[in-house]
Amino acid sequence: MTRIRTILLDQRGSLFEWVPVCLAIGIGLYFLLRFEPSTVFLASVGLGAFLTLLLGRWLGEAFSPLAIALVLVASGFLLAAYRAHDVASPVMGWRYYGPVEGRVVNLDRSSSDALRVTLDQVVLERVSPQRTPERVRISLHGDQSLSIAPAPGLRVMTTAHLSPPGGPVEPGGFDFQRHAWFGQLGGVGYTRVPLLAIAPPQDDQLELAVFRVRMAVAKRMLDILPGDVGGFAVAVTTGARSSISQEALDDLRASNLAHLLAISGLHMGLLTGFVFALLRLTIALVPPLALRVPARKLAAGGALIVASGYLALSGGNVATERAFIMVAVALTALMLNRRAISLRAVAIAATIVLLLRPEALLGPGFQMSFAATTALVAVFGYMRDHRIGMGPKWAKPVVAVLISSGVAGLATAPIGAAHFNAISHYGLLANLTSVPMMGTVVIPAAVLALILAPLGLDWIGLWIMGVGLRWILWVGSFVANLDGARSFVHGPEVIVLPMIALGFLWLCLWQGRTRLIGVAPVLAAFWLWATTDRPVGLIAENGALVGVMTDQGRALSKAKGAGFIAQNWLENDGDATDQFTAAARWPETPAAPLPGGIGVTHLSGKKAVAAFDGCAEGQIVVANQDLPKRASACILLDPERLQDMGAVAIMQSGDGVRLSSVRDRTGDRLWTPWYRDKMRRQ
Repeated sequence: MTRIRTILLDQRGSLFEWVPVCLAIGIGLYFLLRFEPSTVFLASVGLGAFLTLLLGRWLGEAFSPLAIALVLVASGFLLAAYRAHDVASPVMGWRYYGPVEGRVVNLDRSSSDALRVTLDQVVLERVSPQRTPERVRISLHGDQSLSIAPAPGLRVMTTAHLSPPGGPVEPGGFDFQRHAWFGQLGGVGYTRVPLLAIAPPQDDQLELAVFRVRMAVAKRMLDILPGDVGGFAVAVTTGARSSISQEALDDLRASNLAHLLAISGLHMGLLTGFVFALLRLTIALVPPLALRVPARKLAAGGALIVASGYLALSGGNVATERAFIMVAVALTALMLNRRAISLRAVAIAATIVLLLRPEALLGPGFQMSFAATTALVAVFGYMRDHRIGMGPKWAKPVVAVLISSGVAGLATAPIGAAHFNAISHYGLLANLTSVPMMGTVVIPAAVLALILAPLGLDWIGLWIMGVGLRWILWVGSFVANLDGARSFVHGPEVIVLPMIALGFLWLCLWQGRTRLIGVAPVLAAFWLWATTDRPVGLIAENGALVGVMTDQGRALSKAKGAGFIAQNWLENDGDATDQFTAAARWPETPAAPLPGGIGVTHLSGKKAVAAFDGCAEGQIVVANQDLPKRASACILLDPERLQDMGAVAIMQSGDGVRLSSVRDRTGDRLWTPWYRDKMRRQ
């Protein structure tokens, strides 16, 4: 006990860094539940936290932080529950086709490169306001030459197909229903008819005014820099990616340069660093002024103002919020004569983001952003404390970029692989040849364009900016097309990333030799990831597609249709092939074989369903049309039956198989249709 007490006392002075970790554990526990906690349950958690806090007063200096940690975990749990209920809004429980009217509040592009319009203040024909979603998102397909150009705040209408947000394409997959719930997105769909304007934009909201400024900046950039170069420029200044092609995006992802599109710590740090240096130099060039004012503090204040404007212009996503908070803490520390960069600053940023948007914890943006920042601060802090140099003065910038790219790449690689099922093998090379261009050319040129804009000479800065961005796009394309540039891995179990994160944080935050304990969960997580088997069969939630595992990889029952589901299944398998190739693997036998002598048959279309005349015991029959209600010896899965299950995974179990559905994994939560059905029945 004395030894444990000594170890705990050694942590004094570094306990604050654990605040966001404890909050994150509580938030994660809330999202892992398979039921929606009742008011009584939440009150019990709150009461338990209060009693634990009182108990902590009697535990002494060494053990009282453990009680506070439990209170923070409970606080994170309650915070996530409050946020989930606070954003509650109507979600469609039916398919809709008809007039859709609303106000444009966002523009982006789908994975198929179609322009998507998000509307609020939605009006649907013959749907009461109480049942109308807060927001809907519509993809614009077909010939849109007669459509108006969607503009921020513009009130539009069209005729569209809408449906509820879809659930995970497989148990344990990305939960779009949960994502849509926190974005108050109650319906998604598409239209093939023109978009019509019915009312001009109104200046009644600051958010829309900023949105219009973003779109005006984007238009100006695209006028000067057309194509992917302009789309890249728009992405790094306004955060909008709707103007860059899918091909360029794929190249940047394959070369591990996609992070340059997201306005994150790199961009915010480069911008504020350049502005800070520029302001200090400007003040120094005026000796009477430099002798009378605190140049460093004024430069830090000016850089903070510019960072605030950049945050507003970018749309304020999680990575940008985190970057701004980090920069704000660092610049404020400079103004107060304190250390600018520290793990405490990272902890403050993480805590603020989690308090504002606890659901951000589940997204790759939050995870990769804080993983990279924590690793960089920890490594450079270790080098500073142990006086590890970076070579001669002329080599320090190169060594710093090399260390930064390597550390950030290693810290984010498992997260990127888990979310996107891909590993870029030449990412370090691409970053070493691109990040310096971003810092020395692109960001300074963007500031120059801003300074010259009132004179109508912003094209000079934008032209210089285009030179740097063309180089980065060329590097991305070159690296992406190298042999073996990217490999694919199968998706991990849900517990893997938390284990890696906790082990990594233990290594970075814990004091003393016992920090090496953090290696154990990291190694265990990678072992679990490597040994986890993929489902031997997958069934889409509407019965439109079936996939079975073969010696060549997953075989799909259809070469066309349900393309999004097919792509996700293959990516989660770590399979780089396309749907057409995977469909060629489908066996010619009437039923695709599964372990234990079981077979799965897919009936697609009304004729196939009408011709169905029964099946053998233990067989699985999947149909995309409702099957007749009659006794059968086999397992029948049609849209009506799957509606209560969601997508289904067929897992090998001993010599046979077992079925696992999305509902089995997610349970009945606020954002699931099963929870809403249960509430309506009550």
